[in-house]
Amino acid sequence: MNYLLIDTSNQPLSVAITQDDKVLNEINTNEKTNHSVQLMPAISKVITDSQLTKEDIDAIVVAEGPGSYTGLRIGVTVAKTLAYALNAELYGVSSLKALAATATEETGLIVPIFDARREAVYTGVYKNENGQLKQIIEDQYITIKSLLDLLHELDEPYKFIGTDSEKLKSLLDNPCIPNLPQAKYMQSLIDQPTDVHQFTPNYIKVSEAERNWLNQQNKS
Repeated sequence: MNYLLIDTSNQPLSVAITQDDKVLNEINTNEKTNHSVQLMPAISKVITDSQLTKEDIDAIVVAEGPGSYTGLRIGVTVAKTLAYALNAELYGVSSLKALAATATEETGLIVPIFDARREAVYTGVYKNENGQLKQIIEDQYITIKSLLDLLHELDEPYKFIGTDSEKLKSLLDNPCIPNLPQAKYMQSLIDQPTDVHQFTPNYIKVSEAERNWLNQQNKS
């Protein structure tokens, strides 16, 4: 079975092709270029370099959020469009869990971090157990101070994961591992396929534009 895996949930871009449990090709980059420009050429390249055609794709796996609103919209829209056009299965995976999955050698708590600005983050807490990634605390939007309080209560060793953790390390209190997302790891995280027409990104927190609109409605 051939999988196309896409992660555009933040600035890094990751696209991969896997065949059963084998990685055929992948692109991982942290270039500051709009995903609307990068994504389709990257998909075309990994498919071609894997000596496949788009019609050979059986399933598409996409990072569903949280993360950048624009990045998520682009990735999910492309994934849904391709899944519909190719009659392929569609799977959504937490972008935080996908980032946590890159920390394959870590034995303590794994804390993937996406910067949500104003000293807040999107995060969850995970742990490798018997070859599986187990969720300890659900994905959420939280202030860094509140996150540190939660981690201290767990009383276990932990490390922060992701390029944003390096950017925020002055506010964090444990080692940071600046891993880029690697879409190839998402295949091991899929569960049941989702409905192409009903699938939407998991933003977790409303956008600033939506928040301003809601505030205006409340004033009215």
